[in-house]
Amino acid sequence: MNKIEQKIQKVKLFALDFDGVFTDNRVFIDEDGRESVVCDRSDSLGLKMLREKRPDITVIVISKETNNVIKARCEKLKIACRTGIDDKLTTLKEIVAQAKLDPEQVAYMGNDVNDLECITFAGIGIAVADSDPKILAVADYITRNKGGRGAIREIIDIVLD
Repeated sequence: MNKIEQKIQKVKLFALDFDGVFTDNRVFIDEDGRESVVCDRSDSLGLKMLREKRPDITVIVISKETNNVIKARCEKLKIACRTGIDDKLTTLKEIVAQAKLDPEQVAYMGNDVNDLECITFAGIGIAVADSDPKILAVADYITRNKGGRGAIREIIDIVLD
């Protein structure tokens, strides 16, 4: 087991951005202005497996976006979410304090510059393969898979193996 895998095994809180992590960072807008995104079913199955096999790990989405698609997806996946968050780090620190965790017990997965502070705060900062170069430069772990293409499942498989 390498150093990153050892760190991942200590995680009690798995916090994720939504756009660019659950999705490929694209949004589809219909003629009525309704937005939709595409998510990867392997990520969904992975989150279900994580919930069943490691109920000691809390999963939460922290997103700047306020789109109802995020809430609907998280509700279906039975994970908590906070949307419309401009200051993700403050929110993450509040969640960590409420759960009485140390930053070393936190994994944060993001893809863009508004995730930078959370990635550096967390005990393990995870970037999806197609992240902004600034995120790739500071991440502890970079997934092989791109956002919306199984990156979440990749991490969950490490946790569960």
